[in-house]
Amino acid sequence: MNPYASQLGDRNPREVIAETPQQLADLVERLGPTGLERSLAPGKWPARFILCHLADCETVFAFRLRQALAEAYHVIQPFDQDAWANQYSSADAQAALAVFSAVRRWNLALLETVTPEQFAKTLNHPERGDMTFQAVVETMGGHDLNHLGQLETIASQAAA
Repeated sequence: MNPYASQLGDRNPREVIAETPQQLADLVERLGPTGLERSLAPGKWPARFILCHLADCETVFAFRLRQALAEAYHVIQPFDQDAWANQYSSADAQAALAVFSAVRRWNLALLETVTPEQFAKTLNHPERGDMTFQAVVETMGGHDLNHLGQLETIASQAAA
């Protein structure tokens, strides 16, 4: 079971991922500089770190999507998100948003060219097993919803 894809419910993953850049931009504006430094709870990433994580993940998804299309049976390289987050303390939220938005546009352009046969193509995630290319797209959408929900909660708490 794909834990992120399950967050989609009956929503179309490509529609979700197409909407995310604007939703993030709106949340960044609502949060402002102070809100970007707030987190859901002690020990959790602040909003700015979540944005940085999304920028990194979008770059990773760009590679995974292209490798999956280029190789007969792509094996995804997992990464340690917490180790990557060690670099976020001085990262700029606006830069992270710009990277995320630009790479997302590039990924959406790629997805427009993918055939039904390619969406059904099998690849492997060492921690999750075999999955289809479509499941990677669903993961992207569910991952977006997960983090958008976190940022929305932080923004709501900041406004209260």
